[in-house]
Amino acid sequence: MTVRDDHTLAAELATTAGEKLAALRAERGFGDPSELRKEGDAASHVFLMEALSRLRPDDSVLSEEATSEERLDPRRLRAERVWIVDPLDGTREFAEEGRTDWAVHVALWERGTLTAGAVALPAQGRTLSTLEPPVPPAPEAGARPRIAVSRTRPPEFVRELARLAAADLVPIGSAGAKISAVLTGQVEAYVHAGGQYEWDSAAPVAVALASGVHASRVDGSPLIYNQPDPSLPDILVSLPGLAPTLLAGIRDLHR
Repeated sequence: MTVRDDHTLAAELATTAGEKLAALRAERGFGDPSELRKEGDAASHVFLMEALSRLRPDDSVLSEEATSEERLDPRRLRAERVWIVDPLDGTREFAEEGRTDWAVHVALWERGTLTAGAVALPAQGRTLSTLEPPVPPAPEAGARPRIAVSRTRPPEFVRELARLAAADLVPIGSAGAKISAVLTGQVEAYVHAGGQYEWDSAAPVAVALASGVHASRVDGSPLIYNQPDPSLPDILVSLPGLAPTLLAGIRDLHR
């Protein structure tokens, strides 16, 4: 693995972890989804932690699969560089045959800002990263906007938001896959308010911001990372031209 800079490292780590997960998925099959999910989570976490320990030994790491003690380590809050990773985003989809909406997230936070990130979508054969930020296609003139939502727990207010914005809802699996869908033109926005954590969005938000896409809390305030409590319960990612309409609609619905 050749490491030129943090952007390259994020992309290489996410891609390699994704390849390992795809190989595990093919080898194990889908007969025992629970065991496949557990094994995938653990294997990807171990790979990413060992690689970052070797390649960036002075940096801190916040991983979804870390223990409670590791997440509460005060050294992370004092660190100037923290890698925020989700070894397997979308474990449900990973263990369902034929689904491609799962991902691997690798992001770097430095002194208050997301500076590098990558989202590997192994079953789609692509990695989106800050190394070469994607350019989202322009929406088709006159077409109804599409909003990505959770497959299993779409917030009720998003249904009302879609009505106000004359938009269609598109169920997609993992958060990384939903934000990536904005960047690749499958949808124009992603709205979620059902509870998430920093690792669910850090990497795809890093790529979205590098691509010039709007990313914020649903009230328009900034997404803030590397906090003592890593919960980050809501998010809006949208093509810039649609964001004001969605933010205004959300304000109206919460009055």
